Amino acid sequence: MKALALVPGTTEVSLRDYPEPALETPTQVKMKILEVGICGTDREEVKGGRATPPSGKTHLVIGHEMLGIVTDTGPAVSGVAPGDYGVFSVRRGCGKCIACKNNRSDMCYTAEYKERGIKGLNGYETEYVVDEAQYFVKVPAAIRKIGVLTEPMSVAEKAIDEALQIQSARLPEVRKEEWLNGKTALVAGLGAIGLLASVALRLRGARVLGMDIVSEASGRPSILKQIGGEYVHGLQTNILDFDDKFGQIDFIFEAAGVAELGFNLIDALGINGIYVMTGLPHEKRAVNIGGGELMTQMVLKNQVVLGSVNASPRHFALAIADLERAMVQWGGTMERLITTRVPFTEFVNALDFRSDDDIKTVIQWNGD
Repeated sequence: MKALALVPGTTEVSLRDYPEPALETPTQVKMKILEVGICGTDREEVKGGRATPPSGKTHLVIGHEMLGIVTDTGPAVSGVAPGDYGVFSVRRGCGKCIACKNNRSDMCYTAEYKERGIKGLNGYETEYVVDEAQYFVKVPAAIRKIGVLTEPMSVAEKAIDEALQIQSARLPEVRKEEWLNGKTALVAGLGAIGLLASVALRLRGARVLGMDIVSEASGRPSILKQIGGEYVHGLQTNILDFDDKFGQIDFIFEAAGVAELGFNLIDALGINGIYVMTGLPHEKRAVNIGGGELMTQMVLKNQVVLGSVNASPRHFALAIADLERAMVQWGGTMERLITTRVPFTEFVNALDFRSDDDIKTVIQWNGD
């Protein structure tokens, strides 16, 4: 079978032949890959950025945002059958720390985890994959058209869920399920994760301000407005004036991956507010910030700033539930989040393609 493989640390990426995998244990699931989304991590990898091949190997099969259809299951697998749509999660725990032993590899203490398509394990840019059933998440047929968004949606879900848990623990009047209703949330960066976070926040009743630096007439702001959000042009708005212009900002979801912006956004956070960073900056230059002012503000306004990465099985389930709700409410708009689909033979175009209207580019492997 064909697979898209990279020599880590180089820009050498090509279609290679690999043996088709077969079930090796009674608890495994085999899937035919339908689609794999491209994200910033993939593009960083193929430019020579961070990527680690499996032990003893020179190549890494890339890709971690997948959608497939089950073709076979082991005899010990229940609740999964051939013909089911689904995804495999990305991270595999270290097997040592308490987080990983409790199926929370997203919170691994040792950093010895592995990630399919990123670190130590081959990914999903291939025709077939096999993995343990515990990493399988069923995708309802009703969201087949956007099922490939499950993994990035799970990242947004975790960040929002952590914020809600913290707020409900520290604020006496807060019920976790209701805290966002009527609150104002700022989403910085309207790529796929930023827009999916906007969807999740709107489903929870938040007023959403989405900030980016693209034309308001382009695709990302258009989608934001169709789900009831408000677009803020980052080059035309002074962050220091945010509270004067928009009032109390209760929640900030950072998805831009720009260090200077990330720290400057703290100034926009309101009293008792919470801010979650999810972006990973690629630039290495130093950033100058008003550290004293920020520290004073965070203390006097009881603010929380945290980082969030990856997702647990629970957050994959939340992603599926919210994608289903969103398809009912904004079906056509949700489908617009996938802006480009290309066959795997044209992978070069998928990995290089970027525009103001690009949100999620998907590589297609098999039809169904």
